Amino acid sequence: MLAKRLFELRHKKGKTQADMAKMLGITRQAYGYYEKGERDPDTSTLNVLADYFDVNIDYLLGRTDDPSPSDKKERQLSEVENLFFYELDKLSEEDKQKALEHVRYLRYLAEKENKK
Repeated sequence: MLAKRLFELRHKKGKTQADMAKMLGITRQAYGYYEKGERDPDTSTLNVLADYFDVNIDYLLGRTDDPSPSDKKERQLSEVENLFFYELDKLSEEDKQKALEHVRYLRYLAEKENKK
């Protein structure tokens, strides 16, 4: 169901697989695997996709037919976030992947610190 929903939502937005891959910081082929059902995105990527398409994760996974986000909140990107994405866009795909891994590591450290 995830593969079908990603395909349908992407088409509704008029985006290509390359557009989606660029937004996620992965290769087009890796994103294509999601739509073919050959690979599943990790939890962080599912969250990004749900936010991007303005749906809830249960909808993406086929657990519900109601796409409405459960806690819809309008959010504006901060100046720092906008700058981050602007700079990120200039990197190669390999460097984008490294940056994503670094951000995930920083988030892991923050979560670990919060549990103390």
